[in-house]
Amino acid sequence: MMSLPRLYAIADAAFGNPVVLARELIDGGARLVQVRNKKASALELFNQVVAILKFAPSDSRIIVNDRADIALLSGAAGVHLGQTDMPPQQIRKILSANQLLGYSTHNLSQAASSELLPVDYIAAGPVFPTSTKTNADPEIGLDGLREICSHASHPVVAIGGITMENAKDVFACGAASVAVIRDLLKSKDVARRTEEWLRYNFDVCGRPSTFTS
Repeated sequence: MMSLPRLYAIADAAFGNPVVLARELIDGGARLVQVRNKKASALELFNQVVAILKFAPSDSRIIVNDRADIALLSGAAGVHLGQTDMPPQQIRKILSANQLLGYSTHNLSQAASSELLPVDYIAAGPVFPTSTKTNADPEIGLDGLREICSHASHPVVAIGGITMENAKDVFACGAASVAVIRDLLKSKDVARRTEEWLRYNFDVCGRPSTFTS
């Protein structure tokens, strides 16, 4: 099974220029960064991903939210799909063999269905209330996350309202990684906050935030 970094950082355009945010996250030590820009045109998002890839270190992975075509054309590490995006079975056919495919799930039924899909990891949430997504699905809570993790054969990335204060409880449920947006991007110093997260991961989890396959 793939081993994800404990920190799955998201450069969300709702908090600023995703290129700038990605640089700050990477400067702080993040090595798995998703680029999320729901309102960008295809060309704008493509240019942003290409710009990020130019400064991203070789040991980092840049994931594109929703747009498999942009992930493929830009040479990004992969794409993350939602429940309303193109089916993973179809997207896997157009990705290169080494590109990652992530998939969002919001309950145990969706997580169970993903077991039959050609995905590399699943996201589960929102675990806690979140303000970074409009019309968010109901929170699954720690009990819901624990149930999904206990049944999943894919690595589980917990998402939704996760902070440094509640992350320990999230990891205790069996999550391989935590997707963090607001707790990183709302900081006055995103790079420093990212460093704090990585130190926390090492102290609490007993290992640094690394990526292995």
